[in-house]
This record gives sequence, C-alpha cells and structure tokens, in this order.
Amino acid sequence: MSILCLGALMIVLDVTIVNVALPSIRADLHFDDASLAWVVNAYMLIFGGFLLLGGRLGDLYGHRRVFLLGLALFTLASLACGLAGSRAFLVWARGIQGLGGAVVDSVSLSLIMNLFTETADRTKAMGVYGFVCSGGGCIGALLGGALTGGFNWHWIFLVNVPIGIVVFALCWWQLPTHAGEADRPRHLDVGGAVSVTLALLLAVYATINGNGAGWTSRSTLGLLAAAVAVFGLFLAIESRARKPLVPLAMFRRRDLSIASICAMLWSAAMFAWFFLAALYMQLVLGFTPMQVGIAFIPANLIMAVFSLGLSARLVMRFGVRRPLGAGLLLASMGLALFARTPLHGTLVGSILPGMALLGVGAGIGFNPMLMAAMSEVPHAESGLASGIVNTAFLLGGALGLAVLASLAALHGAALTAAGAGHLEALAGGYRMAFAVSACITAAAALLGGLGLRRVASPSRTLI
Repeated sequence: MSILCLGALMIVLDVTIVNVALPSIRADLHFDDASLAWVVNAYMLIFGGFLLLGGRLGDLYGHRRVFLLGLALFTLASLACGLAGSRAFLVWARGIQGLGGAVVDSVSLSLIMNLFTETADRTKAMGVYGFVCSGGGCIGALLGGALTGGFNWHWIFLVNVPIGIVVFALCWWQLPTHAGEADRPRHLDVGGAVSVTLALLLAVYATINGNGAGWTSRSTLGLLAAAVAVFGLFLAIESRARKPLVPLAMFRRRDLSIASICAMLWSAAMFAWFFLAALYMQLVLGFTPMQVGIAFIPANLIMAVFSLGLSARLVMRFGVRRPLGAGLLLASMGLALFARTPLHGTLVGSILPGMALLGVGAGIGFNPMLMAAMSEVPHAESGLASGIVNTAFLLGGALGLAVLASLAALHGAALTAAGAGHLEALAGGYRMAFAVSACITAAAALLGGLGLRRVASPSRTLI
C-alpha cells in the first residue's frame, strides 16, 4: 500500500509542483506567454487523453505489469524534462510524462481494489489513498518553491528520478505477480482505442485552449464538435465490436455513472475555487504568494486527516451513499461562505471558516465517491472503471475552471461598466463564481446522496 501510494504521490505532486517553477522556466528557456502554457498543457492533454486507455490496458495485460511500465515511462520522461535545454524538447518530454502519469494514475486505484478485498482493509486502504491525494497538492506547492528557490527549476523534475527508481524496484519486489493479472485472452480493440483517445484529446485541447481562443470562436466550437463526432464514432465501433475496449454495459452501472457525474461536478467546482481563491487573496486582499500558499495549508491538512480517519469509519458504519452526500453538502457550504467574502476581509475571519468546511467536506466525501465508482465493477474491469472516474475528474476540472473563470471575468466587467471600482468589481466576479461553485457542489451532493443504491451494509457495497 505504501509503495502504491508513493507512486500515486509522484503523479499528484507533478500537477502542482510545476506551476511554482513556471516563471523560472520562462526566463531560462525564453518562453513567451502562449508557449509557456504548453509546459502545463502538454502534460494535461496527454494525461487526460490516455486515462481511459491506460486503465483498460491494465485490465487486458495485467495491472502490475502495466503499472511498472507507466512508472518507468514517467521516471524516464522526468529525467528528460530535468535535462531539457530547449522549449520544444521540454514540451515533448512533458507530453511523454503525461502518458506515463495517465497509466500510473488509472492503474494504481485498480491495484488497491484488487489487492485489498476485505471490507475493512479496502476501506482503510482507500482512506490512505485519499490522504495521499489530498495532501499531495499542498506538498507539491511547498516542494516546488523550495527546489526552485534553493537550486533551480530542473530539480522539480529530477527529484522524480531517484524516487521513481526506488518505487519501481520496490513494486517489482513486493507487488504480488498475480496482482490484477489478466484472466482472459488479450485482445485490444484498436478502433475503439484510437477513437476514444482521439475524442478525449480533442475535448481536453478544446477546453484548455478555450479561454485563449474564446469559447464561441470557430476553433473552439469546431474542436468540441469534432470531439462529439469522434465519440459518436467510438460508440458505433463499440456497439459492433466482438470484444470492445469499453463494453457499453459499463454505462448502465448505476453507481459508476452517478459517481462519475458527481466527480465531474465536484472537480469543476474545486478546480475553479482553488484558482479563483488564490487570485482573490492576492489581488483583492493583497496577500503575498507565500501567504497564499500558507492559507491553503489548513484546508489540505483537514482534508488529509479526515480522509485517513473519519471517512473510513463513516463508510464502515453507513456505506458510501450518506457520507458522500454529507461531505459534498459541507463542501458546498464552505463555497457559499466564500461567496460572501468581503472586500476588506481577513485570513481568520473571511478565509479560514470556508477553508475548514471545504477541508472537512472533501475529506469525508472523496473516498466514498471513488468507492462508489468501483463498487459494482468486477476485477477484470476495475482498470476501465478507474479510467472512467479519473477522466471525469479531469474533464470536469478543466471545464469548470475555464467556464467559472470566464464567468468571474464577465461579471467583474459588468460591475465595472456599472460604475464599481476595480477591486470591488474583481471581488464581485469572484463571489459570483464561488456562488455558482456552491450550487454545482450542492447538486452533486443531492445526486450522490439520493441517487446511489440504497444498501443494507457496507460489505455489500464494497465486495
């Protein structure tokens, strides 16, 4: 469990650690604003496009084998990123790193579900996994600052190399050879694999490029239309394939479908909140970047502690449905508090109460969401289910950030046109986005709390 979580932590860290070093990378490799975005976007594009395929490859060729392959690819790509001396080389290496990260991320959850089959063990294991995912973002921001300030930006990538080598060796030695091994003939549906990966690549690219090109521009609408068309082709291929990559019956699994929708709504609200809350504290309240980073620590710590302890006990006592609904409802209340933040707020009076509620809500609700997604799925399809819910998280987060950031900007512009001052308009735009985020999270709470199967005991849910 520790080894698998260390591998997952590498992926979580990489999402946040790079952001801190972007100014240094820009200065050293002479990026402009448009090309600098691709240091992040190349990773996210490939990562999002290959999550589903990565999980399915684990089902077909063995989760242990595919996990080790993804880990090796991620580690080698990290080395290439750390040694990069040109813009193009770094962007290409980041794309390969995203491919390895997608495989590791989608298969690690499947390995945990397959290795821990007893109800109590699985619940505790998922609590540890949630603890790692929750605390990783906070660690990434602090580690990125320390490595970039103390050494240089190359070390945010090079630090993955020794860790990756150790994790690979320990996984090779410790993971049972039967862990998630395929128990059926290996047949890859090439048409389904190509079409669903292309559809996800188009959708992710349209999303990350939407703010720059405009959401009503021809390029954005064309990319979204192409993504829908290719996804339609994928559904047609799967409905006729003898051994489909994604059996369409998967989407008839009630808990998987509902948990994936909840994941998409929840990540849409949280990605936007994290981004806009940082802007609110820095641009409206006048916090320094270090103060902004410190302000996020309590929410991350609370989230991590609740994921590790209380969440597991609640799932054992009540199953997944009620903790999921209650956790998301608490999180929506935290977002609602942010929607009431004043123009001249303080850390203790205006920020910490909402942060605390968000931390408690996310700490309680994150694990049940993942467990609900995986509960109905047999071991032979656990990688696919993991890929589906992880893809929902990523697409929801990217869409939510793009749409809610645009909403904040539009509402702020409207307030400025109505005569509001600059800071007042900024704060008003952020408050509007926080209010919408609270409504989105409340909708996810209702869907998860009322829509998941009513079960008599957690054991029937988890085994």
